[in-house]
Amino acid sequence: MSAQMSAWLAPVRDLVETGGPVVLLLLIISVLTVAVILYKLWQFASAGVGRHRALTQAIAALDVDDRTGARDALTRSASYLAPLIRHAWQSGESRARLAVEAETAFARLERGFRWLDTVAQLAPLLGLFGTVLGMIDAFQALQGAGAQVDPSVLAGGIWVALLTTAAGLSVAMPAALALSWFEGRMAGERLLAERLLHSLRPAALETSADEPAATGLSHA
Repeated sequence: MSAQMSAWLAPVRDLVETGGPVVLLLLIISVLTVAVILYKLWQFASAGVGRHRALTQAIAALDVDDRTGARDALTRSASYLAPLIRHAWQSGESRARLAVEAETAFARLERGFRWLDTVAQLAPLLGLFGTVLGMIDAFQALQGAGAQVDPSVLAGGIWVALLTTAAGLSVAMPAALALSWFEGRMAGERLLAERLLHSLRPAALETSADEPAATGLSHA
């Protein structure tokens, strides 16, 4: 097992030794970025992001005063917005307060976006920084060679320098792609929440004293 692991780590070790500390830093950033992306995927799946069919059915039932149908749909809903709609049904709070609570839920889902944005912007700059350092070393070696210049030495130095740029881009591009996808999903969530809150009629925001079944929604 250790031999197999050593075989897997050998290319990574060679890459770090060739590219230097900048490549090592980019490698660490890439591991953290993958961890953040996997965590956000798990968080979105657990919160039911994008799974709002039952929630939409509940709102449609409320629009026609079908409270039993709305209750059943809310019970089936796996969306993180379902508790918010239940609260909107059972309380007399204003839509502004409910919108604030929805934004709080969105803020939890958007944690980690700043990291992905930072990686998408910083990783190419780190790669370019490593390339500049590598080019400086290459031309220093060229100057030290004096009249006996070996073009292969210069070419090898430039190749090593450009390696850091490639590493920076390979880290930045997946981060930018993941961030764009996550932000697109959250933009859709905001539009849906706004539509749901505005579709609640004033009567649906009032607590009905003779509606004992509505209290059971808090346990759904």
